[in-house]
Amino acid sequence: MNKNSQKVLGIILAAVSIFFWGITFVCTKYLLREFSSLEILFYRFISAYLGLWIIHPKFEKIAMRDNILFALAALTGVVLYQLTENIAINYTNASNVSVIVSICPLFTAIISQIFLKEKHLSVWFMIGFVISITGVALVCFNGNTALEFNPKGDVLALLSGICWGFYSMIVSILNRRKYATVAVSRRIFFFSVLIMIPLSLVSWRYTLVNPETTSFFFSFDKTLNATRFSNPVNWINLLFLGVVANGICFTIWNKSCQILGTVKVNCAIYLIPVVTIIFAFFVLGEKITLLGGIGALVTITGLFISEKK
Repeated sequence: MNKNSQKVLGIILAAVSIFFWGITFVCTKYLLREFSSLEILFYRFISAYLGLWIIHPKFEKIAMRDNILFALAALTGVVLYQLTENIAINYTNASNVSVIVSICPLFTAIISQIFLKEKHLSVWFMIGFVISITGVALVCFNGNTALEFNPKGDVLALLSGICWGFYSMIVSILNRRKYATVAVSRRIFFFSVLIMIPLSLVSWRYTLVNPETTSFFFSFDKTLNATRFSNPVNWINLLFLGVVANGICFTIWNKSCQILGTVKVNCAIYLIPVVTIIFAFFVLGEKITLLGGIGALVTITGLFISEKK
């Protein structure tokens, strides 16, 4: 395959990931009606890991020293990134979170320059960064007749973006090791499940003492689980989030990073809010307010400006 064909493939893979990731905010918002943020993640990681074994049932030898990188990638880009994102959706709407998280490329560029000595920062980058932050502020104060500020949700969404920046840097390092893309994603989700097991057990014990906890619980109640898992829509959403959005999309995203470069591919994240806002409008009935719409446009405009050479 020549270089031009590889670039086209990289762009297509990134576009597919972005489309499905844009829908994940809507699926998560739906599942949060019956599941906690922690539960959704745990079931996502399990299904993603098993799904990747079905897709690629081959074991690949991994250097022992690289397991530290895989564990860090799991912690930053899977557990912390998705946990803070899911909890954020508890406190604000899906569209808000998707717009705020879309500034991930800015954090990716900054972190890559600091730790990998890659030169991405420029005058245009800084101008775009300021414009994007302004847009994020408008989205945070999204409302019709009164300004509505959701500090918990919006700050958590920002933290989620920072976590993704560190994840992207680690993936960039792993891509230099020339491992099979599916094997990389599968190993990352393996460590994600390991990290989630003690979190889930601690959360379960905490819930027994504080039954009123709503956003960070893990339930083993047979009656509750029978009700939740008898709903086919819940299964569809969980499998979509786990197998498609996590397993498949993370794999093809990492492949796209190999082809085009991590920072360049992360620019595609700018388009996630567009997908989310449209799906949230039709599926969840979230209104596209004037202030929120302007904020989204300002954020995305700033992100494109930041990439101007």
